[in-house]
Amino acid sequence: MAAHTTGTTVTARQPRGLAIGIDIGGTKVAAGVVTPTGRVLARRRTETPDKSKSPKVVEDTIAGLVEELRAEYAVSAVGVAAAGFVDERRANVLFAPHLAWRREPLRDALRTRLGLPVVVENDANASAWAEVCVGAGRNTCDAVVVNLGTGIGGAVVIDGRLYRGRHGIAGEFGHMTVVPNGHRCECGNRGCWEQYASGHSVTREARELVAADSPVARPLIQAVGGDASLITGTLVSELAAKGDRACIELLEDAGTWLGVGLANLAAAFDPELFIIGGGVSECGDLLLEPARRSFRRALTGRGYRPEARVAAAELGNEAGVIGVADLARDALPRRRQGRRQRGLRHCAPRERRGR
Repeated sequence: MAAHTTGTTVTARQPRGLAIGIDIGGTKVAAGVVTPTGRVLARRRTETPDKSKSPKVVEDTIAGLVEELRAEYAVSAVGVAAAGFVDERRANVLFAPHLAWRREPLRDALRTRLGLPVVVENDANASAWAEVCVGAGRNTCDAVVVNLGTGIGGAVVIDGRLYRGRHGIAGEFGHMTVVPNGHRCECGNRGCWEQYASGHSVTREARELVAADSPVARPLIQAVGGDASLITGTLVSELAAKGDRACIELLEDAGTWLGVGLANLAAAFDPELFIIGGGVSECGDLLLEPARRSFRRALTGRGYRPEARVAAAELGNEAGVIGVADLARDALPRRRQGRRQRGLRHCAPRERRGR
């Protein structure tokens, strides 16, 4: 016998405590219905509205995906992961580089429109939360997650809790200065970490090799017909996986810089684990082994202190959806969650863990 909620037909066999996660990136909007154990029951995907369009268009896109999913599933909350600065109340998007959001009150707008509790979270925080709960960091409570894409994003989990900073925008590791007066960054500064260890940096270096008609880059030159503008990070990764020496060296260079930045983060946070996610991390050990070697060389007090592990993320593109759905569920009042519907991770306090 079917149970009914407003506008939704729900079968009796549906799990309790379902939440919808929405992950908004520069090119796509992904949505999913997520169980309290992190399983994605249903997925939807559409293109991200053009940056020049109004915030209302993005809101319409989110609402449309939620309504489509809640027509089939009884959900308790909605989480939205946004690529941008989100305030400490997880209500307003202060700035989003790929969208027309500037101090946008997204949480309240969606809550009024959908009639559901809504949480807005930075996308790197959401992905990190999923990874430490059900991904590569599921047995740790102190981890730093670094996402390598076009730039570098990140998040910190301390004692089983996301660390957001006083204003909600902690974890912007990509804009640490690692080379004074180095490459110009889109943020306006020079020498930012993401200019040396991101997908953008790999692409830039590969294009410079092709533009110089370097003899070490023959396979790369042939692959793009001599047109450097056609080079992508994906192409470099594919050629590296096939054994092309120049492309392998490009990834080694990025990995070396990645390790330098991880050593800096280790000095600041002393985590048990670094989780490396994002599209560039799909290069695997071609990137991570140089990063581990560089990390060990640059680590303060090396040889006399415990060394954090460096591991690849496990959840791929679904991390943001899983993480933000759980964060939305966990923000519900306890009386609405029930004993078995709380968030994925609840570490015991440090003193009770014998640490």
